Amino acid sequence: MTKPDLDRFTSRRSTVYAPNGIVATSQPLAAQAGVSILREGGNAFDAAVATAAALNVVEPTSTGLGGDVFALYRTADGEVGAMRSCGGAPADATIENVRSAIEARDDPSEWYPENRGYAVDEMDDTDDLGMPFLGPHAVTVPGTARGWEVTVKELGTLSLGDTLQPAIDYAIGGYPVSEVIASHWTGAESLFTSDHAREAYLNGGEAPGVGETMTLPRLGESLRRIAEEGADVLYEGDIAEKIANEIQSQGGFLTVNDLAEFEPEFIDPVSTTYRGAEIFELPPNNQGLIALEALNIAEEIGAGDHSLDSPERVHYFAEAMKLAFHDGHRYITDPEYEEIPPLASDSWAKKRAERIGIDANHDVSFGVPDAHAEDADTVLLCVADDEGNVVSYINSRFAGFGSGLVAGDTGIALQNRGASFSLDPDHPNCLEPGKRPFHTLVPALANFGEDDWAAFGVMGGYMQPQGHAQVISNIVDYDMPLQAALDYPRWRYREEGTLAVEGRTDGNLSSKLVRKGHDVRVLPPSLFGGAQIVRNENGVLSGATEPRKDGAAIGY
Repeated sequence: MTKPDLDRFTSRRSTVYAPNGIVATSQPLAAQAGVSILREGGNAFDAAVATAAALNVVEPTSTGLGGDVFALYRTADGEVGAMRSCGGAPADATIENVRSAIEARDDPSEWYPENRGYAVDEMDDTDDLGMPFLGPHAVTVPGTARGWEVTVKELGTLSLGDTLQPAIDYAIGGYPVSEVIASHWTGAESLFTSDHAREAYLNGGEAPGVGETMTLPRLGESLRRIAEEGADVLYEGDIAEKIANEIQSQGGFLTVNDLAEFEPEFIDPVSTTYRGAEIFELPPNNQGLIALEALNIAEEIGAGDHSLDSPERVHYFAEAMKLAFHDGHRYITDPEYEEIPPLASDSWAKKRAERIGIDANHDVSFGVPDAHAEDADTVLLCVADDEGNVVSYINSRFAGFGSGLVAGDTGIALQNRGASFSLDPDHPNCLEPGKRPFHTLVPALANFGEDDWAAFGVMGGYMQPQGHAQVISNIVDYDMPLQAALDYPRWRYREEGTLAVEGRTDGNLSSKLVRKGHDVRVLPPSLFGGAQIVRNENGVLSGATEPRKDGAAIGY
């Protein structure tokens, strides 16, 4: 099969409309799994879990049972709510214990890969090392299985087993691997070193190619166990023991008790209004406040007043994002450990807007020290049904296949979200037992008017709040159809201070941004996020999917 060119945009997509239900996500087979559940009488929440579970199988490069899950939703009876299912650090995971483990490691460079800014010859002084990016100390308690279970129990209409069946069928029966996912899968060849990890996700040591049929029988068996026995088998049963044994065998601290004590939570979203549209995000420990602060600042300075193709539009939105990142990455952490200021308030935005001028501001910085979160990998799915439910649902292991550890013969690859902790005891996001790390994942909702609700998101590390602001502006300020709002070329401010644009961005626009003092870089489409959106506008369902992914928006 001819190798695909992932940098070309040659297709034209339309916004998808449907009368009964719609699912948008980054892999067509997963979207079909969600639609099949809607057809069987499930609601949007049942379909969300079915789609998420299917993504564990058909896009295992970005999500899995060893990760976390979050939701933002509006129910048919008008409730706006959120679900957070992410675990914290193990009870014995102190800064001192992790530092001692790093010092005792014969070759700590295994936990700090070169492509993340470390080299083997930099390992002499372990005091300078941050939180490990890979290995057992990067693993936090996974929230996925109990998050799925509570979603179906509290908001769905079907059983957990019903919703997991499409994923089980794909895992056991096999499926052909799609283009973007095949490209990402190649990273597993170097990441996985144990025999059981390589056997679970590679064919003879190699990642599957485009169109190659792949089966994941070990993961399929774990999904079948959860479908039949419930999520407790992963938190208190023999799967829990295999997860704890895998981590402890590598020198980590996570125990079955850490797993058993975990419970998901329903929380209140945070929101702001951007030019009449109310935008809902997740509160800390997630970065939703960054998106809200940026939108508030952008409205304060009139960023959306400029023409779509003007350098002023990009400049003022980027400057708003800079300040929001500067604030959010200094304050956002687990709210049970630190007090967080009102970053989403109008008064905060008015004060911060005073810092923005006609030229680029270089007196700001962003990034959580040692977080490695700028380009993390995630899946997002959005579902709407004809009852009036809309849900934005997010699953992730953080970076690709995660920590590099797979729990025994379960096929469950374990996340490395703990890499977002800091080993600096003075930083708000410092490692502490039981503490949840700074989380990049932010599903979102938008209320554009009476009986006009959308569930959306733009995945990809620090791209997420930047993508939220751009998609909302495209719809609100420039009246774009949903698919056009996702297709339009994006920009992103990056941790080192550059302003990245896609290669298809008009060259004159890039030049004019340089004249405003921006250090402009061209990056490939894969670094500008993965967006999905569905909308219920007065009973008419519509949806769109990310052109930079393999996905689809499918209705019926």
